[in-house]
Formats: sequence, C-alpha cells, structure tokens
Amino acid sequence: MRKIGKRRTRRTLTAGTALSLAGLLLAGATGAGSAQADTATPTAADGVPTSVTTLTTGLTIPWGVDWLPDGSHALVTERDDFRVWKVTQDGTKTQVGTVPNSQTTNGEGGLMGVAVDPDWATNRYVYFMHTAAEGNRIARMTYDGTSLGGYKVILQGIRKATYHNGGRLAFGPDGYLYATTGDAQNTALAQDRNSLNGKILRLTTAGEPAPGNPFGNHVYSLGHRNPQGLAFDRNGRLWEAEFGNTRFDELNLIKPGANYGWPTCEGTCSVAGMTNPKKTWTTGEASPSAIAIADNVVYMAAQRGQRLWRVPIEGDTENVGTATAYYVGTYGRLRTVVKVPGRDQLWLTTTNADAPGGQPDGADRVLRVTLGPAAVGSVTAGRQGPSAVRRGS
Repeated sequence: MRKIGKRRTRRTLTAGTALSLAGLLLAGATGAGSAQADTATPTAADGVPTSVTTLTTGLTIPWGVDWLPDGSHALVTERDDFRVWKVTQDGTKTQVGTVPNSQTTNGEGGLMGVAVDPDWATNRYVYFMHTAAEGNRIARMTYDGTSLGGYKVILQGIRKATYHNGGRLAFGPDGYLYATTGDAQNTALAQDRNSLNGKILRLTTAGEPAPGNPFGNHVYSLGHRNPQGLAFDRNGRLWEAEFGNTRFDELNLIKPGANYGWPTCEGTCSVAGMTNPKKTWTTGEASPSAIAIADNVVYMAAQRGQRLWRVPIEGDTENVGTATAYYVGTYGRLRTVVKVPGRDQLWLTTTNADAPGGQPDGADRVLRVTLGPAAVGSVTAGRQGPSAVRRGS
C-alpha cells in the first residue's frame, strides 16, 4: 500500500512510449560543459545497445536490483512500498516479502539498495539499505529462494533526510559490502571522516569496518553529495556515479581514502586534495542513479536526463572515452541498470511513478536491453526529456 504524502510535486512526463526501435538510438558528447547535439556515431565495436523490450510491468519505483549467484533470478526492491520481488530471466515476477521497519521520507528515502551475499548458496543472506525511524540502516535478511525472513540490523547511525540518502549496495571482488550514503542535506557531513554520511562505506557482512579501510572506520571514500551508482570493472576497480547540485553530475573512479570534493567542488576543480571525476554531465543531461559495467563499458541510468549513457573505459587505463546517450525521452526516468549474468544484456528500470515522474502506481517496468556491435549509419536523433524543478532522485 502506498504511503500518504509521497507526491508533493507533479509534472507531466513528455517522454513517448511507442517509438520504434530504429529510432531509439541517440548519440551525445558530454563533458564539463553544456549539452551538445546528440548526433555522434558510436565508434566502439561491442557493448552497444541494439534493441530493447519490456521484460515485466506493474512496478512502483523499482529502486534496487541484484542477481542471485546462479543467475536464475534477481531481487528487485520498491522504494515506497518496501516490497521485494523475485524476477526471473523471462520476466516472471513474484513478491517474496517486504523489509520490516522501513519508512519513506516523502522524498528520496525508503527501501533502496539490495545486495545478495556471494555465499548465498550456503548462508542464504541478502542485504538491504532502507530508511527507518532513526535514520538509514543496512539490514541483513535470509532468503530461501521463495520468501524473506530473519531481519537483523548490521549498521545504523546513517542520518536520513527528505533528500540525499544515497542507498546503493554492492559486493566487491574482495568479498566486502560497499554502500553509498548521501550528505542528508547537511553538506558538512561529507567532509567529516567520522560521519557515515556523504561517503562510500566498506564493511563486513557482520556490519563491522572492513579490514584495511583507510581511516580505521567504515569510511572508504569521502566528499560525496548523493552517490547512487556503484560497479566494479574487470580489474576490480570501483566506479561511482552521483548527483551534483545545480551544475555537474559525476562519474568517479573510487580509490580508498580519496576525497571527491563535495561541497568544495562540484565537478572538476583545482583545489588541492580533491579528486576530480573521470566524466561530468550537466544536470539536465543526467541526474544519475545506478551504473553497471559490461565489456569494459560503464552504463549509467539517468533520471532527469531520461536516457541511458554508455561510457567506454579505455583499455586498462583510468580514462574513459566519449559518452553516448540512448533512448532519450523514450522511457522517461531511468533508475537502475544491471548486467544480466551470462548474457549480452542489461536490465533497465524506470522510475516514473515517483513524484517528479508523476505517473500512477504500477506504471514502472523493467526493460531488457540487448548489447551488440554498432550498426554504422543507424543513428537517429531522439527527443530531449523534460527538465525537473529540483535536483533529486
């Protein structure tokens, strides 16, 4: 059941929903500057979105997605209704439970990220980040493949706010759990090493600081405003996407102990001690939530920008190539993108039933995107999505 008072603002979504596949591809150059015409032809041979189909429907703000280790199905969270769904590779969805003690913030808080334990086959653990009475928590539950149970808080003390709650969870190749936290609309927290807010955290499955953390606590990196994208590349490096304020959104390569600038810097700056992003976008082009990495390419879901960004990593360097935009304005606000295990596919969730999207409950869906070689000469301009009044997720 939806909670009262969620939608304080509405806007009409101008994105079309019936464009042909031939008209879905849109290329765009990005950088620390204004948007350019989306007419560039992709140059990379692989990992290009070639087709898209609707996998499943009837969802309301699907926020987090993570796969079971065997690839049989994924768990999908709904932010404001606190429901968790089992979704198979053919799109069959079944509710497996809810996460106890969850609350909304009448904004961006609620049931957010989900991460399945790499050792799920033996321990049956899954992890959730959600808003509760006292703040944001990371909790562990058991999942037997059919239903959830055994709720246990493993980390709390992360401040909550109407906006800027972060919320993404991901296991690293080192076996530790990584979590993004927002600044909870208190910018000073992002620079405070003793605060859990405005950070990327790294913790054990029991909720303790992971061994080797740079400051001896849960903090892995600092200086983040509202990070929501986490993904590891083929070299085990951590990439992150986050909402800027009014100027630039960022794609960052995360290193332990590094300071990513907020609130001193938004986007690229020359302040000593601050780590610059690898790519920036104007806020109207992006407002990113999740990212996924496949074939050495970062895929970034954009909400206000209403598009999927493709950003190739240049070999094993720390550099990225030209960013290309797909599905601009076609499916509305895009929240989460994940790689499908064992297939050249992505899952991409919409989030049009939130307040900025203004669509009714159940309007959201999971899209299945097929990746393949670029079709030279097939680029067609798409439509720009509408702007949002405020910066948020």
